[in-house]
Amino acid sequence: MMATDIVTELVPGVSPDIYGAADFSEVSRIVHDAVGIVLPQGKAMLVYSRLAPLVRATGLVTFGRYIEAMRADPEEMGRAVAALTTNHTFFYREAHHFEHLRDHVRPALIEKLRRRNAVRIWSAGCSSGEETWSIVMTLLGTDRAAGVDLTHRDLRVLASDIAPHALHKAMGGVYAAGDLKPVPSELRLLWTAEEHGKVALAEPPRSIVRFRTLNLLGDWPIRGRFDAIFCRNVMIYFDAPTNERLVHRFAEALVPGGHLYIGHSERVTGPASDLLELVGPTIYRRRGA
Repeated sequence: MMATDIVTELVPGVSPDIYGAADFSEVSRIVHDAVGIVLPQGKAMLVYSRLAPLVRATGLVTFGRYIEAMRADPEEMGRAVAALTTNHTFFYREAHHFEHLRDHVRPALIEKLRRRNAVRIWSAGCSSGEETWSIVMTLLGTDRAAGVDLTHRDLRVLASDIAPHALHKAMGGVYAAGDLKPVPSELRLLWTAEEHGKVALAEPPRSIVRFRTLNLLGDWPIRGRFDAIFCRNVMIYFDAPTNERLVHRFAEALVPGGHLYIGHSERVTGPASDLLELVGPTIYRRRGA
C-alpha cells in the first residue's frame, strides 16, 4: 500500500494533492523541531482536522502551500503549533499533588514569606488555567484573612503555555460551575464567585498570577529559581531525549529543596536523576537542602 493511500484512508474524501503523506511528514518534523511534540502516523487525521481551518482561512487550498506559509511567517507558525497542542485538563487533576503541596510544602513557603523572602511557583504548560488556579487556591488556603495576607507578600505564580487561545481562557479565570466540583468546597467558597452558572476566580488569587506565552524548548527569560514547578501531562507528547533535557532544565530551575510535580505516566530519567529525589507519586524534590 502506498503512503498516500494510508493518508487518504485516514481522511476519507481528501485528495492526496490537498493533504498527502509528504505533508503530514513535514508538519510532524516542523512541530517536533519547534516544540518537541511527536506526531506518529496515527495522528494524520488529527493534523488534518486541526490545520484544515487554517488552510481554508489563508485561502492557500493545499497543505503544501500552507506549510510554505508556516515556514515564511513566524505568526502563522505560531497559530499552527497552537492548533496542534492538546489543552485537555481539569481542576484538581491528580489531587494528591495538591494535597502534598498543602500538607508538606505550603507551611514552609508561608514561613519563607513571613521572613520577607520571595516565593515563586511555575505552572508550566498551564493550558486553560485549571491547574494554575488549583495551585493558587491551595496556596491561599481555607482562612481568608491569612490567604489575603499572603497575596500582599512576595508570592508570585508564573503560568505559561505555548497556545495563546488556552492562555486567554486561563487569564479570564471564568469556568462553568460544574468544572470546579473537584475543588474542595472550602476553597471554592473563599476564592471564587458564582453567577449565572459560571464561576470566576476572585481578585486575591488573580493578583499573584502572571501569564506568559512560552515555548518550553526555547529560551526561558526567567530570573531566579522556583520553589515548586508543576509540569504535568505535557511531556507525554515528547520523545525521551526531549523529556530528559527538559526535566534537567526544570531541576536546575528549582531552589534546593524545591519540588517538581509531573504527570502520572511521566518519569524522571537521565541527568536530572542526580539532582532530584522521589518523595511521592510523581513528586520529586531538588537535592541540596
